[in-house]
Amino acid sequence: MEQRKKISIITACYNEEENVPILCGRIRKVMQGLPQYDYEHVFIDNASTDKTVALIRKEIETDKHIRCIVNARNFGHIRSPFHGIRQCYGDAVISMCSDLQDPPETIPALVAQWESGHKVVIGVKNQSEENPLMFRVRKMFYRLIAKMSDVEQVENFTGFGLYDKSFVDVLRKIDDPYPYFRGLVSELGFDIARVDFVQPRREHGKTKNNFYTLYDMAMLGFVSYSKVPLRLATFVGFGVAILSFLVALVYLIYKLVYWDTFQAGLAPLVIGLFFFSAVQLIFIGIVGEYVGAINTQVRKRPLVIEKERINFEEDDTSRTQGGQA
Repeated sequence: MEQRKKISIITACYNEEENVPILCGRIRKVMQGLPQYDYEHVFIDNASTDKTVALIRKEIETDKHIRCIVNARNFGHIRSPFHGIRQCYGDAVISMCSDLQDPPETIPALVAQWESGHKVVIGVKNQSEENPLMFRVRKMFYRLIAKMSDVEQVENFTGFGLYDKSFVDVLRKIDDPYPYFRGLVSELGFDIARVDFVQPRREHGKTKNNFYTLYDMAMLGFVSYSKVPLRLATFVGFGVAILSFLVALVYLIYKLVYWDTFQAGLAPLVIGLFFFSAVQLIFIGIVGEYVGAINTQVRKRPLVIEKERINFEEDDTSRTQGGQA
């Protein structure tokens, strides 16, 4: 008798008490429509301070498909989801956010593409009901990093998708304490299929993304997959040096021609000083981002430290023990 395939659904969460019960119900309903598969729904909680974990425990009481990994502290929106994916051992792993902006109803389309032979099936949000300004800003970022990256990047891809066991096995071998997952999906070279979806508006709770987290994700993408910022610093340096020389030459000639009447004053000196100082600080910051990325790699710290696992089998030795990966 042929063994039934198992699908692991991993959901990263932090302070999502309003969304957890709704998400569990919607995923349960979707998977009931796919009775030919076994499944598990794994939450990885980033040390929530609200009732998120308590509500997950309550859901587990009535649905043994649900499991939960609780982190010892908040390890951030990059490390925790990546660790969660590596703790799933289904034939396919579906990664999605817990804010309901990755619609669970897309799962059958992802599974259908997987069954047709694609090892990676990604969700692409070509349309969104979120704030139009934020959607445009994100779209501009996706296009910018796609143009500057050394590896072809997928625009409007946030990480939501289905990943075959063979792909996840490769992820487990990657020793990266701060991975840019969206870039890895393209870099590893697996066959990729796309499923378009409309991203719904967030209806419950507040987004955990702020300027710092968005900036962190953007810079991680550039630092991981592009040398353009570093080379741009060199080109701008040469350009500014040439421009400064030309301006100085023009001032010298003008002064020699109009020696008695031309007074340069302090304004050009002050403006030039502030301009060049700003350029230097910008590119010192860019170099600092690359140095910081190297420092993170060198320290080789674990992705997360787990505090607790809920509803995992005690004899499940195939999973990483101790929460270090």
